[in-house]
Amino acid sequence: MQSRDRALTCRSTVSQPQSHRLLRPPRDHTQLPCFAMSAPTEVLVESPADFHVHLRQGELSEIVTPHVRKGGFDLAYVMPNLKPPITKTEQAVAYRERLKAIDGSVDYLMTLYLSPDLTPEEVRKAKQAGIVGVKSYPRGVTTNSDGGIESYEVYYPVFEEMQKCDLVLNLHGEVPSDAASNTCVLNAENAFLPHLKKLHEAFPKLRIVLEHATTRAAVDLVKSLGDTVACTITAHHLAMTVDDWAGQSWNYCKPVAKYPSDRQALQEVVHQVHTDLTAGRSPQVFLGSDSAPHLAHTKSVATPSQPCAAGVYTSPILLPFLAHILESFGALDRLQGFVSDYGRAFYRQPAGANARQVILRRVRGIRVEDTWPLGGDCVVPFWAGKEIGWEISDAKSLVLLGTLMS
Repeated sequence: MQSRDRALTCRSTVSQPQSHRLLRPPRDHTQLPCFAMSAPTEVLVESPADFHVHLRQGELSEIVTPHVRKGGFDLAYVMPNLKPPITKTEQAVAYRERLKAIDGSVDYLMTLYLSPDLTPEEVRKAKQAGIVGVKSYPRGVTTNSDGGIESYEVYYPVFEEMQKCDLVLNLHGEVPSDAASNTCVLNAENAFLPHLKKLHEAFPKLRIVLEHATTRAAVDLVKSLGDTVACTITAHHLAMTVDDWAGQSWNYCKPVAKYPSDRQALQEVVHQVHTDLTAGRSPQVFLGSDSAPHLAHTKSVATPSQPCAAGVYTSPILLPFLAHILESFGALDRLQGFVSDYGRAFYRQPAGANARQVILRRVRGIRVEDTWPLGGDCVVPFWAGKEIGWEISDAKSLVLLGTLMS
């Protein structure tokens, strides 16, 4: 695996005073970080890729799909939980074409929804059509998961074919709440982990991603299972704990943010992946934003019979926000690997024609936009109205840069 996550190269740019520092993709593992010299005022990131994003459908999709690019990203791994869900290859291909018609400057990797409609034959068909993965939702645990699975064993023939065809299995790692077993949103992920271990043991060559890991137990298990198992971590779970969503519907998502010790574990593993690489181990942790837009009236209002919608919307601010959050716990030098190199390596997705070199600039006093209007409603992003320490200042096509340099 060739990774660009090399240690920092930090230097003064020609046109700026000596205090101006540029953080570029690191050159090799042996160089030492230079934050002690001076905090960078610019960060350069190559080919950012979001390996878990919801782009919805209809008018909402028209609004949010361009926000992938706006937030600094050139690749989107698209979730299939629409109404109806994407269970057939033809549906996924048609959905991809709709997204490309909205914004053709992003590479869309498509997935199927695990359901009884998915057969070994459909897996082979999906592989031929360029579908990359299959997403599993336990029944009823999150948005549009009413058709989710109740037992994995019935899908073993499907998983066997996925292993042969090299499709990725994406797992929403929670079990439904159940008072009899003392299971609720706070421990639903940990209760799911034995299923992950069992699936890996049954299909050791099947690439599996535990999506949006939120607990120390989850990342510890993933790291113990070898290089065919990985997990994604969201930007908002690096920032929040349970206190941030309790009583605050705009921060409510599934899986919910957990305890401070769990957030610390997520932050630690972002640091440690670099150490794992220098020890010769494959990257098993990378970004999947789980950016999940909902109309404002479904997020801000709950009724006695209907909870508020579960989902945090980060796409429009994603790359600057990640720089902001990673810097807050001393991991700005891990940004390139976390948002690009590690995920692309696991998914075997090199930078494509849409890939860019994005420059982030340090700023002060910039606040996140409050809303994007949609008819008589709107979409509200995460961190709305709060200050953010970075913004996208420039972006250039990697293809064009390669042409100019050749």
